[in-house]
Amino acid sequence: MAKIISICNQKGGVGKTTSAINISAALAHNGRRVLLVDMDPQGNASQGVGFDISLLNKCVLDVLNDGQSIRKVIKKTNFENLDLLPSKLKLASMDDLDSSSQKYHILKDCLMKIEDQYDYIIIDCPPSFGFLTLNSLVASNTVIIPVQCEYFAMAAISQMLATISRIQSSLNPSLSIEGFLLTMYDSKTNMDTDITIQVRSLFKENTFLTQIPRNISIPESNQRGEPVTSYRPTSSGALAYFALAKEIIDHETF
Repeated sequence: MAKIISICNQKGGVGKTTSAINISAALAHNGRRVLLVDMDPQGNASQGVGFDISLLNKCVLDVLNDGQSIRKVIKKTNFENLDLLPSKLKLASMDDLDSSSQKYHILKDCLMKIEDQYDYIIIDCPPSFGFLTLNSLVASNTVIIPVQCEYFAMAAISQMLATISRIQSSLNPSLSIEGFLLTMYDSKTNMDTDITIQVRSLFKENTFLTQIPRNISIPESNQRGEPVTSYRPTSSGALAYFALAKEIIDHETF
């Protein structure tokens, strides 16, 4: 049975989608069967593993809203052990839904049908706390919170923790934090060092040892529609995601 992990932060530009892509690819590289679920209507995670979303006939919306079989919508990627449940811009139509709590279990119910086929299901959430993110967190066992090394980071963490607490109290009591992930780290700047010290002092046990550095290979790989772990596997960015995958694997209890 798969471990389901959401990559989530309502603040944009923190490396959320990049991390979802490369965590998925690095876990797959380690022999784990991985499904990457793109729940962001922008579809960047889908593009980041090589898909032109304008050419897709079906996406996760058809599974959530129209009852399409999830098995028929999942796509094989060009990367061994890595599949994709893709997204398209039309998914945005669901994010403003005013729904009962039962509607927040739609994604969970869909993933239950295929979770025995994977070791990990990684969900890329949109940068908001709407219907799509709530469905993602209700479906998840744990959440990874990317934290950009900048001064607005702590406010975003507070909002994220408040949301997780609300979900734990009503919709998903077993949801836990897999870890805070420091991203876009530059050891040469005092600000990055200060934020790192703050996060690690506040969330010692829940902060990954691995920090994702600023590395030109990462945006280059995004532009090519390929994880940095395969584009430049010896780059500092790729090595960081390989190290992060090992930390996640070390958490395995199944």
